[in-house]
Amino acid sequence: MKQLRDNVIRAGFDALYYTGAHRVLRPLLAGAGTIFMLHHVRPARDDLFQPNRHLEITPEFLGAVLDHVRALDIDIVSLDEAHDRLRAGDFKRRFACFTFDDGYRDNRDHALPVMRKHDAPMTVYVASDFAEGRGRLWWVALEKLIASVDALDAEIGGATVHFETHDADGKQAAFMRLHDWLRTLPDDRQVQNEVSALCAIYNVDDSRIASDLCMSWDELKSFSADPLVTVGAHTISHCNLARETQTDATREMRASRERIASVLNRPVQHFAYPYGDKSAAALREFELAKELGFRTAVTTRPGMIFPENAVHLTALPRISLNGNYQNERFLSVLTSGAATAVWNGFRKVDAA
Repeated sequence: MKQLRDNVIRAGFDALYYTGAHRVLRPLLAGAGTIFMLHHVRPARDDLFQPNRHLEITPEFLGAVLDHVRALDIDIVSLDEAHDRLRAGDFKRRFACFTFDDGYRDNRDHALPVMRKHDAPMTVYVASDFAEGRGRLWWVALEKLIASVDALDAEIGGATVHFETHDADGKQAAFMRLHDWLRTLPDDRQVQNEVSALCAIYNVDDSRIASDLCMSWDELKSFSADPLVTVGAHTISHCNLARETQTDATREMRASRERIASVLNRPVQHFAYPYGDKSAAALREFELAKELGFRTAVTTRPGMIFPENAVHLTALPRISLNGNYQNERFLSVLTSGAATAVWNGFRKVDAA
């Protein structure tokens, strides 16, 4: 199913590109700006089984994106600058922001040198438990587990399901089935408990993944000292806020912000909703971010930034730089706004 979806997306990109529709539609659909969404930036891996590959791009592709944006005569700005332009109705020039979720160490080691080369600001959203080294990146743990075994059994809905995982196709099928099931559980604590229990059965240590992949507080202190870097909040535990009570959701948002501000000794003005789709961030969460005083809050809903987004600053869409589509041809379509316009039924704002 995922392969079919990827093939349909690729076909859509190619259709828009080879017909030239993206060039014709760019003036109408590119909007006032773009907020790009990234996670990992690191050298390509050769592993056949990479279920989280969509969350990483190479430094070379990041450089190509920055070159492409500059060639379009688009200003690359900080989120503070984007916020100010939206509030002031200043749309004389298009802008682009680059945002990175979770606080991975490769953002410092591989992304920042590329951003420095292009004198381009970046915002990194930190989940404070990840910086503490005690968070659980369950999607990475699930990949690590499945990669390590040739077969596994899991309890799904009260029944034991057996997975043959001796090759990449079997591993991918197991990952997708388990991932989809986990996303149906009532809250992230149950998700993490289920993954940790499976890891324990198959002798996979998931306790060090956060410290292995994410910047510590000390690393974030030096990283955030760079004038190109802004640090935003991403909750304490990287939870699905929509599945939390209002009290717990508020605590996750407020406490993560306070912890980051306290350690880095600087205000935290920007927020990213974990997962960020409609099942994880909607009207209640948008209002909470506004009440807590965040200048902006970003979703994972796809879309360009239009002047109309100025009244929805805590429900901003982003364009994902997806590792499965590291192709400059596709990039040209993405920055035209044509692909996301089709996806959104040509609505400019999706903030409900």
